[in-house]
Amino acid sequence: MEITNHDIKSYIDKIDEKRQKDILKLIEIGKKLTKKEPKLWGSIIGFGKLHYTYKTGREGDMPLFGFANRKQAITLYLSYDINKYEELNTLGKHKTGQGCLYIKKLEDIDIDVLEVLIKKAMDDLLKSSMITVVK
Repeated sequence: MEITNHDIKSYIDKIDEKRQKDILKLIEIGKKLTKKEPKLWGSIIGFGKLHYTYKTGREGDMPLFGFANRKQAITLYLSYDINKYEELNTLGKHKTGQGCLYIKKLEDIDIDVLEVLIKKAMDDLLKSSMITVVK
C-alpha cells in the first residue's frame, strides 16, 4: 500500500452526507491519537507510516491507523488480531474481521471505548517485531 497525492477534502466531498460526519470525526480522532495528518492510501484514510516485514519475507508499508468508507460500513484497520481486545465487549454495535472493525455509524458505538481500542491496537503494532516506523 502506498500513500497517494489525492486530496482528502475532495475525497470526503464525494462521500454521502450521512457518512461524512462520521468520517470527519474519525479524522479528528486519528489526528489526536497519532499526532499525524491524514493521507490517502488509495481509498484508505491513514495516519502515520509503518513498514512491515513478514516472516515469509513479504514486506510493505501501511498506516499506523487507517479507515475506509465502504458501502456496507466504515472499515477501521487496527490490528492483526482485533478480537483479542476486551473493549469490543463494551464498544457497541459492530462486526469484526481478522484485523478490521466494521461500524455502520458512530452513533452505534461508544466513542471513548473506540479511542481506547485504537490506542491499544496502535501500541501493539508499534511493539511488533515485524514493524518499523518510517519517519
